[in-house]
Amino acid sequence: MKFTRYISLFALFVAMGLGLFSCTKEVESRPNYIFKPAPKEGVAAKIGSQEITMEELYSGIQNELYEAKRQVYEIKMNRLQGLILERLISADPRKEGLSNDQFLEQYILSDASPSQEEIQAFIQDRNIPQSQVTDEMRERVAQFIMMEKKKDMIDKWLGKKTAENPVEVYFERPQRPVFDVEVGDSPSKGRSDAAITIVEFSDFQCPFCSRGADIMKEVQNKYGNKVRVVFKNFPLPFHQHAHHAAQAGLCAHEQNKTKFWDMHAAMFADQEGLSIAGLTEKARRVGLNMDDFQECLSSERFRSRVDADAAQGRELGVQSTPTYFVNGMMVSGAQPLDAFSEIIDEILNR
Repeated sequence: MKFTRYISLFALFVAMGLGLFSCTKEVESRPNYIFKPAPKEGVAAKIGSQEITMEELYSGIQNELYEAKRQVYEIKMNRLQGLILERLISADPRKEGLSNDQFLEQYILSDASPSQEEIQAFIQDRNIPQSQVTDEMRERVAQFIMMEKKKDMIDKWLGKKTAENPVEVYFERPQRPVFDVEVGDSPSKGRSDAAITIVEFSDFQCPFCSRGADIMKEVQNKYGNKVRVVFKNFPLPFHQHAHHAAQAGLCAHEQNKTKFWDMHAAMFADQEGLSIAGLTEKARRVGLNMDDFQECLSSERFRSRVDADAAQGRELGVQSTPTYFVNGMMVSGAQPLDAFSEIIDEILNR
């Protein structure tokens, strides 16, 4: 850790133009890299006689590399869609005498203005406090909804135009890396032979994880027995009660596998009440045997199990909560249902 910190500080000094030494003689202090073809397949670099393999280079950064490639891909796709839109508009017989913008407004985006009901629904769905709902905010919400509606209208128009004549694309779409995620006997909901297994690394004190739990319900409501959700603990060190809450969940799971999910729901519903007293009250409400629960929690016999979950997550590259693995493919953050559906639908349609 100290070595990494020193390297980071050194890079900061260099970036700021600060000299670490005050000698008058010029010194070439930058690392000396020579870029050349690899002597053999699978080698990324060599220093002296020591080789650094591509496997070592990619280990731990697979998902970051994927996200970077995906950003490049999306830039290309946005540009490609713009070019295709221009070509199809130009080929439309109704285009004569109209600019592209005029054609868009007249034939594709004729009714994109959001209603007051849509604006209010947007505000309520995101739980924006009424005290923050100003005229300026409502206008920003309206602009956002309008942009989303316009994008959807363009997509639908292009969908109709390319239904019988699909666009052939000759550059690759990046593929998400697939990780080997061991499930073990972790709490799970759904059939063990489900086509889709989602392993979730979560923290009961994390507000985004609470939203993520709701999204997992949406996923299971949409896909039913095609999806199995597995819960793994990843308590963040700066959350005071997260580790005990994780242990409380496993204490509930030990008594009754279904009761785990009752305790799971109770803890996410009241993230301010995760003290020992709060956890005990929740256990009582969900119907656990209190003597067994209190003995389990006070003994901390699941502490090592929680730590093992977190260690597994770190080894897989988990850096924040919630993080999901959909059949081994990482999804970071409480992404909306559509983000999961994109991956799940692709797997189911193979």
